[in-house]
Amino acid sequence: MSTYANKTYVAFDADNDIRYYRLMEAWKKNDNTSFNFFDAHDLNNLMSYSSEETIKAKLAERLKNTKVFILLIGDSTKNLYKFVRWEIEQAIKRGIPIIAVNLNGKRSMDSNLCPPLLKDELAVHISYNQKIIEHAIENWEASGLSYKSENKSGAYYYKDDIYKRYNL
Repeated sequence: MSTYANKTYVAFDADNDIRYYRLMEAWKKNDNTSFNFFDAHDLNNLMSYSSEETIKAKLAERLKNTKVFILLIGDSTKNLYKFVRWEIEQAIKRGIPIIAVNLNGKRSMDSNLCPPLLKDELAVHISYNQKIIEHAIENWEASGLSYKSENKSGAYYYKDDIYKRYNL
């Protein structure tokens, strides 16, 4: 991982779940909230590239500056192989801490929806909510890297007291 990695990379099913990504962008822009993430990519610029090879090369470039990888998990995320699976593989290969965000509100790994590739990998699984996503962005990088150095793997999740801290 780059010494200057400071971005948050968000992967998701662009056909079905883009509204959740757009809401995250809106949270970030809202002056009345402290929610913030440094996005690794702008989808509008990315779509102007046509070939799969070119898109993956651009995504790989953006992953170089990534400190934490967020995967928004919806109903069909586990079935996406062309880009989402590749993005997950890249995050794993690069040792980027992974935050798996369940769009259905589940606070731990949803074994029915989690992409199989991610099930045994080190990741924190959380519900889709501004406060808990922000908490994970601020805290999981250090925890994930620490767990990885201890050769820990598998699904992690935050206990109820973390959610209660944010009135969730």
